[in-house]
Amino acid sequence: METTERDTWLPLSKAAKRLNVHPSTLRRWGDNGALPMLLTPGGHRRFAVSDLERFAQEHLVRQEAPIVEMWAGEALTQARQELVVHRDEQWLAAYDERTRQRHRELGMQLLGLTMRFLAGEEEPERCLEVARQIGREYGEIAQTMGQPLSAALRASIFFRDTLVETAVHLPESAHVRPAASRQLMHRINALLNTVHLAIAEVYDADNATGVSRS
Repeated sequence: METTERDTWLPLSKAAKRLNVHPSTLRRWGDNGALPMLLTPGGHRRFAVSDLERFAQEHLVRQEAPIVEMWAGEALTQARQELVVHRDEQWLAAYDERTRQRHRELGMQLLGLTMRFLAGEEEPERCLEVARQIGREYGEIAQTMGQPLSAALRASIFFRDTLVETAVHLPESAHVRPAASRQLMHRINALLNTVHLAIAEVYDADNATGVSRS
């Protein structure tokens, strides 16, 4: 039977180059089971081309640095500009400076989490759980301030819209392939929808117990 390239096994250095990641990153993925590998009798790691291609498609690692880092930098700049424009809107003006600072911290935490999620640096289930925790804190802050659910969701939707809008314009500003941009948006939505649902769950739990903080 004829052997194809997909049947080929690559050493660590060549496999890392194929995925455009550092060899230590690929070593960690192989050791923790995130990416299948073969350990030779001499202790050398080997990776199947077919597994590398599948992993690349699922985690965007083929263009990890140029796309994800570029997107994050532009998204952060855009978010700061939009906050200035919207600072007088009711959903934002209602928060005192201390609460706004915590929102900024949560936003940075969420941006970093989104980058790791897009780059496949952490298990997806772990990223989604952290996203739920962030969403719950957003919801609890809004409840403490006496904000309705719509105001709590407005803050997280603002953040999501900024990230997605940046991804939409990446093909124009950075010559990124539309397919890569679409995949980026799909994964952003998957993570941030988890945040929205967690906020709503905080309010649902409050209603279920008949407790009101407003």
